[in-house]
Amino acid sequence: MKAKIILSAIAVLCFGFVATAQELKIGYTNVEYIMSLMPEMEQIDADVTDYGAQLDQQIQTKTQAFQRQVQTYQQSMNTMTEEARGTKEQELTQMQQEIQKFQQDVQASYSRKLQELLEPVQTKVYNAINAVAAENNYTHILSESAGQAGPILLYTKDDDPFTNLVLAKLGVTPPAQPVN
Repeated sequence: MKAKIILSAIAVLCFGFVATAQELKIGYTNVEYIMSLMPEMEQIDADVTDYGAQLDQQIQTKTQAFQRQVQTYQQSMNTMTEEARGTKEQELTQMQQEIQKFQQDVQASYSRKLQELLEPVQTKVYNAINAVAAENNYTHILSESAGQAGPILLYTKDDDPFTNLVLAKLGVTPPAQPVN
């Protein structure tokens, strides 16, 4: 009798797993690929390039001013008193540290600007992913890659249409795939 109860419990448990597995629908997509095809990305690339050029110009201007100060110091250091040399060397060291801090601030500013420009496109893509997933009864969507972490997808069929469905939802036509 105990064996029959245990077998019945195992059977019910197995049927529960089978029923759950039948409700599961998993898709995958490549967010970076979708974003790269968005028409907004061309303008974002241009804006980021311009912004980067402006920041580079500011760094270059500060660096050139520093180099001129160093040259002036090197030319006149032999005629300076030891106290004047020490003072000038401290000024130059401080100026160099300020340039290094400015470069760090520029990198942070560039990253903020890039994120600010990308955020609306990312939101649009994620909203389309959510809409397509709901419309097509997906229970889970995996990202083909997760930034620098590399791919998080271990196996999938190559014919999953999810990415193309998202592109269609966004009104973006993917480029033609090369024939092998």
